[in-house]
Amino acid sequence: MIGLGRIALPEPGPGDLVVEVRHSGISTGTEKLFWSGEMPPFPGMGYPLVPGYEAAGEVVEAGAATNFRPGDTVFVPGASCYGEVRGLFGAATNRLVTAADRVVKIDAAMGPEGALLALAATARHAIAGLNTSLPELIVGHGVFGRLLARLTLAAGGAAPTVWEIDPDRATGAEGYDVVHPDDDPRRDYRSIYDASGVSSLLDTLVGRLAKGGEIVLAGFYPEPLSFSFPPAFMREARFRIAAEWTRDDLVATRDLIDHGALGLRHLISHQVPANDAANAYRTAFEDPACLKMILNWENAA
Repeated sequence: MIGLGRIALPEPGPGDLVVEVRHSGISTGTEKLFWSGEMPPFPGMGYPLVPGYEAAGEVVEAGAATNFRPGDTVFVPGASCYGEVRGLFGAATNRLVTAADRVVKIDAAMGPEGALLALAATARHAIAGLNTSLPELIVGHGVFGRLLARLTLAAGGAAPTVWEIDPDRATGAEGYDVVHPDDDPRRDYRSIYDASGVSSLLDTLVGRLAKGGEIVLAGFYPEPLSFSFPPAFMREARFRIAAEWTRDDLVATRDLIDHGALGLRHLISHQVPANDAANAYRTAFEDPACLKMILNWENAA
């Protein structure tokens, strides 16, 4: 059951911020698993809970020990400030209290796109760091796959190929090609990033690797993962798991956006008043035409 309710918030401390959330995003990865009942055991999991980890809003109170002030626009990756109601991840709310060191200041002009910073930072985390290679093949042309492709281009990499089987999602590429897997003859990709979260694809992806190539598991997988060993053995395949973003990823991604190296345009397909959250979640999870759903909290009761 999904619905709106009132929850008491704690008094903020000197290192805390009170944020009025303007926009929050619905994740079709982790949040869909809560909605469907498929989420595996996860630290802090339990019900009732406040979901969401993608929120942008305005600081209305700033503690004396913070470097923020009222009126600042910020991205907030959730909060745990709801007493007996769990905050996993705690961003789908019109007001929250959070430690200032979890928050990143953003440009107010970003509007609802400010809520996309978590996804962009997750994509950045997958391709950044030591011993990583930019993707040559990206599986899935959802918001996350699009951000991986855009960040690859922003990093000066060659345009990746993106696989997508849904014709509606095959559109909207900016500087790279989107193809159906059946129309792609290549079997020598050195780096494949899976943004689909479909665990049954591993054997298919191994078959598309060059010798010594790497598959990056960038989605979230509720089922155990397995693959056929002999083909992976013949290719000396490597597997890497991309975890969630860090604060450094949030800041670096924000800076890329501010300097115009990364754009978030054309990624939000639906925006719904938060008072209609139940229908918004259903649309986000069941309508293939919904690329990204944003809840607007500005007039929520």
